[in-house]
Parts: sequence; structure tokens; C-alpha cells
Amino acid sequence: QVQLAESGGRLVQAGGSLRLACASSRRTFSTFIMGWFRQAPGKEREFVVRISLSSGTTYYADSVKGRFTISRDDAKNTVYLQMNNLKPEDTAVYYCAAGDNFSNSPELYKYWGQGTQVTVSS
Repeated sequence: QVQLAESGGRLVQAGGSLRLACASSRRTFSTFIMGWFRQAPGKEREFVVRISLSSGTTYYADSVKGRFTISRDDAKNTVYLQMNNLKPEDTAVYYCAAGDNFSNSPELYKYWGQGTQVTVSS
């Protein structure tokens, strides 16, 4: 079993930055695909970015490309999401997830964190 815990969400003004963190409980962290998803009220869960922890390959949703950056610290079993130039439409609960498939589909991720709220004011 893998436990994931997100942190770092808060209220920020448009144009500002935030860094979210996702800490994993599992020592074999490096074998996973880690993804960030978000869900706004009344909307479906949306893919944001994923990273293969074995190869470092990343893939970003078009809506965040050039503004968001995923990174990792293997020593801390933690993946980060640096979010710059935030927009009101980025407001959502952000979830990290872990799985074995390099996919945009949330259904293919086995483990999920509880989410962290990001609110961007205009």
C-alpha cells in the first residue's frame, strides 16, 4: 500500500506562484509514474502533468505547459509541482497520484492523495 500526501495549496492572486508537494510513503518510489490532477467544482478530474520516476520523462497538459513544472526529490520520496503565472481558471483541488501506466487517465492510477486546495483570485 502506498500513501500519498499533498501539501502547499492556498489562496494566491492571479499571476502568483505556488509549489505543491506530494510525499510518498513507499521506499520504492522510483518505480512509479506520478501524476498531478485537478478538479474544479462541478467539473471532472482533469490531468495536469505526469512524470516517469524511472526515466524522468514528463508530459504536460496544454493548459499548463510553460507555466507548471514537475520535479522530484528521490531522497525525500517527494514530487513537486511548481505553478507560476497562476490564473483564476487554475482554481481547483489538486491531487497527486501514483501508478504503473504513463497515462493521462485517472482511472489508471492506483494510489491517490487527499488533495490540496488551490484558489487563484482575480
